Amino acid sequence: MAASPLPRWAPTPSPTRPPQSTTSSSTAMVSWRGWSAWPSSPIFFPRCLSNSEPWEASPADGVVDNVEPGVARVFLKWQDLSVTVINGRKGHAVILDGLSGYARPGEVLALMGPSGCGKTTLLDALAGRLRPNMKGRGDILINGCRQKAYVTQENVLMATLTVAEAVHYSAQLQLPDSLTPAEKRSWANDVIRQMGLATVAGTRIGGRVCKGISGGQRKRVSICIELLASPALIFLDEPTSGLDSAASYHVMSRIAGIARRNGTTVVAAIHQPSTEVFELFHGLCLLANGRAVYFGPASKAIEFFDANGFPCPLRRNPSDHFLRMINTDFEV
Repeated sequence: MAASPLPRWAPTPSPTRPPQSTTSSSTAMVSWRGWSAWPSSPIFFPRCLSNSEPWEASPADGVVDNVEPGVARVFLKWQDLSVTVINGRKGHAVILDGLSGYARPGEVLALMGPSGCGKTTLLDALAGRLRPNMKGRGDILINGCRQKAYVTQENVLMATLTVAEAVHYSAQLQLPDSLTPAEKRSWANDVIRQMGLATVAGTRIGGRVCKGISGGQRKRVSICIELLASPALIFLDEPTSGLDSAASYHVMSRIAGIARRNGTTVVAAIHQPSTEVFELFHGLCLLANGRAVYFGPASKAIEFFDANGFPCPLRRNPSDHFLRMINTDFEV
């Protein structure tokens, strides 16, 4: 493919203004868990652990209006974020270069780009999970407060447990004590149904030693366990890998619906979604070689490429078109 004149390396201003925030000079770890679906249980939300009042965004800051009052909300924003990996004697390599963006409650932000563009590294940087040989620079703001790290919980699925047992046990551990065992079980069964796992609920998860459910189904079990606690912020790395187009749409539509109902902020790295899945995204961050090609509403990306002389052909998947235009791996 011929060299593209598309200004890949210039971050594009978003048509909608990101939430404005006041940077706090204090640095603190944030621990939270939202139980927004159960009114009788406590709701914890990330806040600035300082003497000042927690940051609140106003309607003028572009806050979504589809989040119910009283629901835990997380406004995630990153500014001039760069990540460098140390390769010993080989020196260092820049993985992410000066990225800025934001994710809002009730919406799904998709991180897209060719393989090796930095999608997973961006997720790890936002979640505070960079490897020891990686060095990050820039600001990551949660509800307006600068954070050193943000740690997510990792789930290891036991091969000998059935799908129902894994989710039920996790529900007993994660859900608050104010719920009865029957309520916790009902909640777990509902999440299993939402992820389309009811038909394999009694099947072992399996693994290398014993045969069980498929790899795509195991991924959905992991998503089930994460959704049990109704978190206010979710990071998803390739949630549709190993799934067919129908299952991918089913899973992402459920995640988008949960984000809309519970006010959850979702940031997902997606490799190549179908047209139907792409239409579920609210925001889009296109990356190439660690730099931003486009950041803004997913619905406006076609206009951006059209304005730069790369219109999307009719009946072509927009995500396929975007990735084809920004992929430089096969340019001669």
